Amino acid sequence: MVRRGVLPASLCGCCRETRDASHYFSERMEESRREDLSRRSPALCWGGEACATRGGEGTGLKQIVIGSLARLAKLCVLRITRTHLYFIINEPGTVHRAPGLWAELDQGHYFSTVTMSGVSEEHNEIFLEFEPDKLSGTLSVFKSNNAAVRNLKIKLAKKLSPCLTLEMQMPSFSEHARTVVHDVPVLPLPRRQWHLYQEPEMPHFTASIYLPPLKKLRHVVERMKNLSSSLTLAANRKGTLVLSVTSDAANVSTYFRNLTMPTWDLEGAASQMDEEQLHSATVEIKKLISFLAGEQIGPCKVICNIVDDRMVHLFLLHDDVILQYFLPATRSS
Repeated sequence: MVRRGVLPASLCGCCRETRDASHYFSERMEESRREDLSRRSPALCWGGEACATRGGEGTGLKQIVIGSLARLAKLCVLRITRTHLYFIINEPGTVHRAPGLWAELDQGHYFSTVTMSGVSEEHNEIFLEFEPDKLSGTLSVFKSNNAAVRNLKIKLAKKLSPCLTLEMQMPSFSEHARTVVHDVPVLPLPRRQWHLYQEPEMPHFTASIYLPPLKKLRHVVERMKNLSSSLTLAANRKGTLVLSVTSDAANVSTYFRNLTMPTWDLEGAASQMDEEQLHSATVEIKKLISFLAGEQIGPCKVICNIVDDRMVHLFLLHDDVILQYFLPATRSS
């Protein structure tokens, strides 16, 4: 179910300043035009019945996922394969720009048909950079008026510039169908950059625990936000999770006990650790709150993996969505 690996050191880099999105897009567009023109142009088309048994619900879920991405970053990369969609946000300023967020969606849940042609048979993938808030705004139609959308079709098109064209068939009082079209600007990424957007490996954590309901957790963290800009998460192998903040006014800690823990195929001396010992990392509280907004997805389980003083790895599991979020430690806890 879960892939394990070694934590790339690049995930623990410091944040850099984010440039203006429009200026950044113009620079990247010019770079993309200079890419080898002999390669095959990618083609893509999705189709789906929004009012099918699960279609409307699934597209609404997708809007929630993309809305969560819009709160986390100005830019996002969409990696498209024949079976899955991957939304990737790189942690700014890290070496090799390793992913800070990785969301994996099963295409079969959202669309009845998928037609796709990548740059070659060997590299049958498409990588697109876009602004998630623009796509989220378009998909919000499903959240506010889901029953009215009969059919949704998304395709990669080249108009004045490359874009994702969303065609929504709406009810009409006449015999002619009424179609609403939205264009979301995208930037196709050249193959030489694809290695920057591969799935991150599972970190070698020192503690792993299932989180309590995200709604309850978010309520606690929201209150702690008024005391400090950072929060320390600590957990042990006895099912205890501790959230704590420190300020000039007070030191506040909240304990969750008797939580369940995932079963991992651990190797080495990790299994010999003291089960009562707390392992912790301190992270930015705003970033943690952004992740906790994922409660709207309705996850089946949420796993919190802690790498002592280095990072918190949050793993959200849903029937058709897998979301990994990497929070680098801000300081030694």
